[in-house]
Amino acid sequence: MDYLWTPWRYRYITEHNTETGERTECIFCAAAACPNDSDALVVHRAERNFIIVNRFPYTSGHVMVVPYQHAPSLEDLPGETLAEMMLLARDCEKRIRALYRPDGLNMGINIGKSAGAGVADHLHLHILPRWTGDANFMTAVAETRILPEEAVTTWQRLRDAFQSP
Repeated sequence: MDYLWTPWRYRYITEHNTETGERTECIFCAAAACPNDSDALVVHRAERNFIIVNRFPYTSGHVMVVPYQHAPSLEDLPGETLAEMMLLARDCEKRIRALYRPDGLNMGINIGKSAGAGVADHLHLHILPRWTGDANFMTAVAETRILPEEAVTTWQRLRDAFQSP
């Protein structure tokens, strides 16, 4: 049996109500309220949404655009929030392409637990850079992802990119 030591995940798995198994606090609302963007990995704050690095990424450069408003679906958000979300997704695409030089990008929203939403009650848009051949046997066979960059490095690179025009 192989063991991979991932101490950064401890906080994630212990922030659940022990009786119900549900999270005790919305991670996105907590990140939005956090006064220190580096602690929360918030890359950029706009009027209605913010961009945050995914703490458990599928690829290096995996970010999410998250509305400040705690809402589970698109229909629960005002049009202005959704429009800004798409504009921020476009900004992420531009900056991720410049920084990471991916062959493509995945963008997606999972609405509801059965659709794969890890945080089902707070809508968010995933943006993942992808490279030809980046999906290998490790995820399927060993249930392991190989990431060449730490989340804090991703945060710093993207934060710097969003501070430039």
